[in-house]
Amino acid sequence: MTGAMQAVIDVALPVFGVIFLGYFAGRIRLLGRAQSEALNGFVYWIALPALLFLAMARTPVAGILNLNFIGAFLGGVLAVWLLGSVLGALIHRADAGEATMQGMNAGFSNTGYMGIPLFAAAFGPARGLPPASLATVIMSVACVGLAVVALELTGSRGRGILAALRDVAVALLKNPLVVAPVLGVLWSWSGLAVPTPLATLLSLLGAAASPCALFAIGLFMASQTLRSGLGEVGWISVLKLVWQPLITWGLAATVFPMDPFWTASAVILAALPTGALTFVVAQRYGVYVERTSAVILVSTVVSVLTLSLLLAVYAPQFPAG
Repeated sequence: MTGAMQAVIDVALPVFGVIFLGYFAGRIRLLGRAQSEALNGFVYWIALPALLFLAMARTPVAGILNLNFIGAFLGGVLAVWLLGSVLGALIHRADAGEATMQGMNAGFSNTGYMGIPLFAAAFGPARGLPPASLATVIMSVACVGLAVVALELTGSRGRGILAALRDVAVALLKNPLVVAPVLGVLWSWSGLAVPTPLATLLSLLGAAASPCALFAIGLFMASQTLRSGLGEVGWISVLKLVWQPLITWGLAATVFPMDPFWTASAVILAALPTGALTFVVAQRYGVYVERTSAVILVSTVVSVLTLSLLLAVYAPQFPAG
């Protein structure tokens, strides 16, 4: 058996297998909306923050703040976001608010609920979590902030740019997926060791993050349907799953050179499906809600193939340690 096929079997199948189990449990109504909300709450507020804090606290600061990674990854996001907004305006005559959401759907990776579990499984927590955590902070801070400000400027809510900036700042201060890794970096910078009882507690909670997050994705998919607009959803998903990783790879290969693992990380994280935070933003502003839900569903399903191919290429080069 080739190393590529073994990587798909060892990493991709278990990851997507957990997602499928969540989907199956939702479809047969073994678990419903209440259980899904409770599981999401546990992952969002407790398990993922514990995992992120401990990983960052144990990683030297120099190994976390990779400026070239930020440039390549964020550059790919913004390029595809702009392309998606322009295509939406040209092809579908979308107004400014809808074009903003089309671009966000095309460029916003599911780094929190899928990227972190995937990297922990594929490359091990010590190696995999720094790039996945950094990408999650970029998504939460830069991209959500950009979307909210853009939607305010387009008049979707009409409360003004200052109110939008205030809302973004408050939301970020309350976001555990932003606060936890930042606190972990500060702890690492202090040079203090994490006390053993605290490290054990965080390890126990963090161990639950990956399977619960993946299972929650499956539960979410079980409640979604694709009613119309398959063509529109299709080209947005192609931008997300194909063009964004290609652009990110091009930036890493030319403008923002990195070591091979960080380059691979940028490409894989760029190839993740559309994240659920896009739906939160769409619902809050009442813009592009149904199509956003459909893009999340379709891109997640198709990513079973595209991510498996990328893992077949990269996972054998960087075995989990």
